[in-house]
Amino acid sequence: LHVVFACRPVMRSPFLFVSRSCKVVHRLQQSPFFSPLSAHQRIPVLRHCSSQPRTYYITTPIFYVNAAPHLGHLYSAVIADCLHRYKLLQGFNSKFATGTDEHGLKIQQAAEAAGKDPLTFCTDVSERFKHLFDSCDISHTDFVRTTEQRHRQAVEHFWLVLWNKGLIYKGTYEGWYSTQDESFLTPMQVGDALDSSGKKIKVSLESGHKVEWMKEENYLFRLSEFRSQLLDWLRANPRAVQPERFYHAVLQWLQEDLPDLSVSRQRSRLQWGIPVPGDAEQTIYVWLDALVNYLTVAGYPDKHNQWWNAAHHIIGKDILKFHAIYWPSFLLGAGLPLPQTIYVHSHWTVGGKKMSKSLGNVVDPLERSQMFTTDGMRYFLLRQGVPDSDCDYTDDKVVKLLNTELADSLGGLLNRCTAPALNPAQAYTSFCPQSFPADRGGRAMAEDYHMLDAVRDLPAVVEQHFESMHVYKALEAICACVRQTNGFVQRHAPWKLDRRDSKDQRWLDTIIHVSLECLRIYGTLLQPVVPQISNKLLSRLGVQPGERNWADVNFLPRFQGKDCPFEGRALGSDLGVLFSRLEIQNDKQKPKKTKTKKETK
Repeated sequence: LHVVFACRPVMRSPFLFVSRSCKVVHRLQQSPFFSPLSAHQRIPVLRHCSSQPRTYYITTPIFYVNAAPHLGHLYSAVIADCLHRYKLLQGFNSKFATGTDEHGLKIQQAAEAAGKDPLTFCTDVSERFKHLFDSCDISHTDFVRTTEQRHRQAVEHFWLVLWNKGLIYKGTYEGWYSTQDESFLTPMQVGDALDSSGKKIKVSLESGHKVEWMKEENYLFRLSEFRSQLLDWLRANPRAVQPERFYHAVLQWLQEDLPDLSVSRQRSRLQWGIPVPGDAEQTIYVWLDALVNYLTVAGYPDKHNQWWNAAHHIIGKDILKFHAIYWPSFLLGAGLPLPQTIYVHSHWTVGGKKMSKSLGNVVDPLERSQMFTTDGMRYFLLRQGVPDSDCDYTDDKVVKLLNTELADSLGGLLNRCTAPALNPAQAYTSFCPQSFPADRGGRAMAEDYHMLDAVRDLPAVVEQHFESMHVYKALEAICACVRQTNGFVQRHAPWKLDRRDSKDQRWLDTIIHVSLECLRIYGTLLQPVVPQISNKLLSRLGVQPGERNWADVNFLPRFQGKDCPFEGRALGSDLGVLFSRLEIQNDKQKPKKTKTKKETK
């Protein structure tokens, strides 16, 4: 069946004749001729379709430079970075793109207010995003700016493809427009409100931003023609938009007719943008311009196939309509494959309220990453961030979580197992199958076998949650296993064993060996989330860089009667505590790092 359809154009495109089986997989999934496959069904197919490295392309939104970076921007970037690192560990050839959106009326106005020319203003703010991401170990492979020449060329080519297909036409647009959202709205999306002076105004019901009535001649995209194709795509691919609540939100939007979309503004109103090809009096609509960035990075229009067939988007819920309705419609019109997945996350609030300068509750992500460490902030965002619902931020929450899970639980376990008092040889100790036999018995208890089962299954559990962007669930599972391992050590109290007794010594070595194996698994699985902490942990265990991939998570081979490559190996250098405890001062000063006994000696 695959051979029959391999030479058919997919998604009604004249450009998509394919011959390599790897390229076929994504397109067949989105073809109306095929029933949808679950994520678990898709993965094995992709893993075996070629001997070449599998490709993965993950993107954040490009961030609007009308203001400084905030916590939500870092959250998007950390999610994408986590998935990028995870795919690299699995052996994928992964591309990770982020960047800045630098055109539009808001930018034009913000630059004027700052007394700068638009490009200088954009460059200054774009550099702040780069600095934040570099400081927070965001390992992007491409940082795109919409003011780059390569992007302008991609946008112009994309526009001409739609124009030549008759999908863009010149007309008159009359309706509501929000400058802050850079969005056109229908009457159903607009409501009444009062401004700060008590004057009645019209606002967007979704964002609350002021809207104005606009009438002007510009270009429109035939969005109305794509409603049925969008519905077919979503119904055939129920995991195309995740989590599920956002998938259903898009389906709900598509229950109503889609009006044609204005895709340009008069140059007299908007000078800061890409001119419409062949019409210098019009500027391309900022969202059409911005969305094409994903293709720009992929190599559009000439070299995009390798990456575009493996595209996944990370977005905030406020831009879902642009990514799940407008963007797929543009792509369908241009004859290009649709993204494999659109992952949607919710927002961060402070005290249950949206962050805003007027309320004085904006959280500076760079400042917090310096206060709580880069890995600490990454861990908090991914551990507490639930994609389905908004999450509330407080410094106290950060301190409590990091102290409990990184300093005490994970760090305490490593410290116990590598302390000279319990491990004087500073080695990956030996496992004794008589002390911990596979068929039960010996000195192990029922709870110990339950722990082994949980840690053995942990990589598959973590993989499942990473694939669905539920990183917090993956971290929940890891934390539960760390607690079980700490319980295992506490239960058997190896510090009470008599080293002069050979049986006690073998059992002590076995307890340490099992605990080190657990730590090795945790360190390997945590690499996408906390790369610095994971490196410190694995280096202390003596695990070499080439032994840290997803394929290396073979847990406790000695329990299965197989050789363990780490057994008898010397531990790595002691680099100090894994994560220092934090304290918040009453005067809201920078949190102090609490020194442990080990550090004060």
